[in-house]
Amino acid sequence: MTTATLDDAGIAPNAKRLLWAGFTAILAAGVGFAIRNGTLATWSHEFGFTNLQNGLIGGAGFSGFCFGIIIGGVIVDKIGYGKLIISAFLLHVLSAIVTLMPTTGMEQQTAFLLLFTGTFIFSLANGTLEAVANPLVATLFPHNRTHYLNILHASWPAGMILGALITLAVGGQWTWKAQLGLYLLPTVVYGLMFLGQSFPKSDASEKGLSLGEMMKEVGILGASVAGFLIYLFTRDAVGANILHGLTQSDFFIGSSWNMISLAVGLGFVAWVAVITRFAIGHWLLFVLFIAHAILGSLELGTDSWIENINGTILSPAQGKILFIFASAMMFGLRFSSHWIENKLKLSPVALLFTCSLLAIIGLFSASGVNGITAAFGAMFIYSIGKTFFWPTMLAVVGDRFPRTGAVAMSIMGGIGMLSVGQLGGPGLGYAKDRFTAEHLVETGNAQVLESNRSEQPSKWLGFSEVTALDGKLLEEAKSLPVAERSPTQQAMVESEIAGSRKTLRFDAILPIGMAVIYLLLLIYFKAIGGYKPLKITPEEASGGSQGPAGY
Repeated sequence: MTTATLDDAGIAPNAKRLLWAGFTAILAAGVGFAIRNGTLATWSHEFGFTNLQNGLIGGAGFSGFCFGIIIGGVIVDKIGYGKLIISAFLLHVLSAIVTLMPTTGMEQQTAFLLLFTGTFIFSLANGTLEAVANPLVATLFPHNRTHYLNILHASWPAGMILGALITLAVGGQWTWKAQLGLYLLPTVVYGLMFLGQSFPKSDASEKGLSLGEMMKEVGILGASVAGFLIYLFTRDAVGANILHGLTQSDFFIGSSWNMISLAVGLGFVAWVAVITRFAIGHWLLFVLFIAHAILGSLELGTDSWIENINGTILSPAQGKILFIFASAMMFGLRFSSHWIENKLKLSPVALLFTCSLLAIIGLFSASGVNGITAAFGAMFIYSIGKTFFWPTMLAVVGDRFPRTGAVAMSIMGGIGMLSVGQLGGPGLGYAKDRFTAEHLVETGNAQVLESNRSEQPSKWLGFSEVTALDGKLLEEAKSLPVAERSPTQQAMVESEIAGSRKTLRFDAILPIGMAVIYLLLLIYFKAIGGYKPLKITPEEASGGSQGPAGY
């Protein structure tokens, strides 16, 4: 494909076509994500999965993203956007083939492995696409990155709305396979929209900076954040769930595999150290990477479970309606970021801090709701809070670290997604299992827990192993009217409701940590004269400086 030339306004002639092609590509990811969320209860009923197992499958929908976006971000300026788009398209098709293979009656371990692998491939395709879309839009619209990146990422909630509407409309009539396969429709559309288009190069690539020069501000500090999460993924997701067939009782798998996993994580850090000539990296980018790891677990980890949790506290239909409402709020608000920045005079960092406060209030409110009206209010507040996190963080990196080209954006996106896969998704699943089990014991129903326990205990990171309820038995109890449930079934349902409420309160710890980080960054930028975008100078382009002036 040829190279597009930017005009005087900084926008290529086909800029809007490329923007909407990227929009449709991320929309396809959102559709698949929402439909998969809507099938969690079905999978629990059909295969007997625990909340942790469902969380691990959901987590795979983000972990693969990391590898797609990091690898794609590293090579995109070398091989071009077109080849990456073709690769993503083929991966999306392969994902559908693998994910739709499980059948009723299949051994639980085999079904889990297929769903986990298919979901991982799906997220690998999504990551590859964002390795194209994020730097492409940041390059096409250099004077208003926050606004256009928010528009690009409005496609995510749009896809979630479509996916949730599909499951709401046909969930009772169509099989989960028929529903999930529908994400291939927008996949075909984005392929056609990108077909034959020309693309600009990033500012760093245009200036002729090598990969090592682009990576210097990431350095050892930034690579260590990604390396730690890659280590966790290799140790836990690959080791515990694939190589050892879901052996949760031996979650760390032994010292030999742990050392191999450690070597993989350290290998990434060592590679960055070598190509950057052992550059330490910029402290601000390191802090942004940590904040984005927390952000990923909060926004997407919560999205993975919010429909299920609201559906537990209220009803499955109301949980789906609330999910659609929250996604619609997010979709609309992402088109108004330009107005917020200009009318309210909020810098990107100030916007992030404000959103953190709203997320805290929203999650605590959601944990205590007893009716649909209060739930709408809580989701309204939470949705405003979570809306601007992801694209605004990308805009901050694009503004403050232009030397890094597509690389820093891609690594940060990968960190966010790996955090969801290894921390947010499984962590909330484990929390729901644990708090549900604790409530059963506290209410004198330990025998109910023991007689309805899952085949696999629930264990996550270094937290203690807990006995989890069998997902199939729990879903059967929830499907019955209250009057038809046995005392044992009613105890199971009531305990899951209590566990869901406590899980949301536990989740609120994340935006508290983010608020602290963004507050400190606000103080920092005020001390240096305010937040402003930076440019690559001729001296930096020739390798004469470690970073743009103004740091």
